[in-house]
Amino acid sequence: MKTIQQATQLRTRKLGLLIYDARISRNRSVEQCARAMGITPAQYEQIEAGLLAPSLPQLEAFAYYLDIPLEHFWSAQSLLGQGLQEPFEQSPAYVALRHKIIGARLRMTRQTLNLTLQQMEEKTAIPKERIESYELGEKAIPLPELEILTDHLQIRMEELFDQRGPIGQWRAERIAIQRFMELPEDVREFICKPVNLPYLKLAMRLSELSVEKLRAVAEGLLEITY
Repeated sequence: MKTIQQATQLRTRKLGLLIYDARISRNRSVEQCARAMGITPAQYEQIEAGLLAPSLPQLEAFAYYLDIPLEHFWSAQSLLGQGLQEPFEQSPAYVALRHKIIGARLRMTRQTLNLTLQQMEEKTAIPKERIESYELGEKAIPLPELEILTDHLQIRMEELFDQRGPIGQWRAERIAIQRFMELPEDVREFICKPVNLPYLKLAMRLSELSVEKLRAVAEGLLEITY
C-alpha cells in the first residue's frame, strides 16, 4: 500500500514528464516556460526532473502559455507530433494572486468543516505550519499536495480552476470549441449559417419554457395547422 509521501512523489514525477512533453511539443525553451510560470529556470528544470511539483496557478499559466488544455495534466497522453502553436504569456503577479485565491478557498472550507490545522496535519501528513502558509497565499502549493488537501476537504479540483480571469476565459473558449466540434456535422453547418440565427434564438427561448407552456404552444400550432 502506497504511503502519502510515495503517492506524492509518483504524482510529481508524472507531472514532470507531462510538462517536459508539453514543452518539447511546442518547441519552447526552459527559460521561456520558466518565465511563463513565474519561476527560475533552475526551479523549472527541477519540475521536469520530477523533483519539484508546480502549483495549480503555475500549471494554469504554463497550460495557457502553450495553449494546452489544463485537463491534459491529469492524463497520460503525449502531445508530441501534434504540431506547433504560438504561445500566450501571463504575468507572475497574476499567478501570485491565484495562489492567494486558492489559499483563501482552502481556509474557508476547512473552517466551514470545523477542522483545525492540527487535524489537517494528521489527515494529510503535511505540517500544519506549511498548510497555514498555503492558506495565506504565502507559498505556492505543489499540485500533489493540493490534490491531497482538496480530497480531505471534499473540494473538486475543477472548482479551483481559474474561472473569470484571462486563463479562465481562454479555458472556457477551448471547452466551447471542443463541445461545438462534438456536435453532428449537419448541426454544425446549420449553426454556422447566419440566416438560421432567428431559429436558434427561438430554440433558446423555447428551452426556457416549462413543460406546460411548451405543451400549450404545441397545441396552439396544431390548431393553426388544422
